[in-house]
Amino acid sequence: MDILRISSTQNPRVKHLMALQQKAQLRRSEQRIVVEGARELRHCINAGYTVETVIYCPDIFDISSLPTSRCELMEVSPQVYEKIAYRGSTEGVMAIVKALSDIDLADNPLIVVLEGVEKPGNIGAVLRSADAAHATAVIVCDPLTDLYNPNLIRSSIGAIFTVPCVACSSDECIKFLIENNISILTAQLQDSEPYYTTTMSGATAIVMGTEATGLTDVWRRAATAHIRIPMQGALDSLNVSVSTAILLFEAVRQRQS
Repeated sequence: MDILRISSTQNPRVKHLMALQQKAQLRRSEQRIVVEGARELRHCINAGYTVETVIYCPDIFDISSLPTSRCELMEVSPQVYEKIAYRGSTEGVMAIVKALSDIDLADNPLIVVLEGVEKPGNIGAVLRSADAAHATAVIVCDPLTDLYNPNLIRSSIGAIFTVPCVACSSDECIKFLIENNISILTAQLQDSEPYYTTTMSGATAIVMGTEATGLTDVWRRAATAHIRIPMQGALDSLNVSVSTAILLFEAVRQRQS
């Protein structure tokens, strides 16, 4: 396979790559994302994503350690890689990957829905819990951050690729869940029952809002049931990623019993 070699930071391909890293609008319009790091890239390949171009610096990374037979290879100089690397410490490899646009429902799906969650670190942590619980998908509604923000990809440690994750409006998500006969369990303090008294063994969507404002009324009205995590201390809430993990593993427990 021919290898494209680039040594100038002014090369148009380098400029386009940097624009993809920096501009969410460009990522959305092209349906392309930049994945940096060998571990994240391996998760991406193993999950069946289409990897279009692998960019690497041979002084830092051994490209033979990755399966790249179907990818375009772009070899760059250390100076170019230093320019394009998003991370402070880098492994010398990144790739341009085609983004996921929809999800396939498994039998008896277990879905996490996040409404209005903004912090990339929180979404990344939720994705890691979803991977650990072998959830079917994570749906981010009315997102306030780009799903393929480099910080989100990094905080998920590659779980953005192991768990199907898409973004849509709350109305679209509710319609999808109802059409597929998926129970909607909203995590909220008001008019709710302890989570462990609610059935999660069937097709289930666990819907989480932000710690500060909770869920909007559109989700409260659409809910099959309202659930809460009983709090024993002085505070009345947990971080959204911690709460999601607790509820996910209750669903896992019920499905295994």
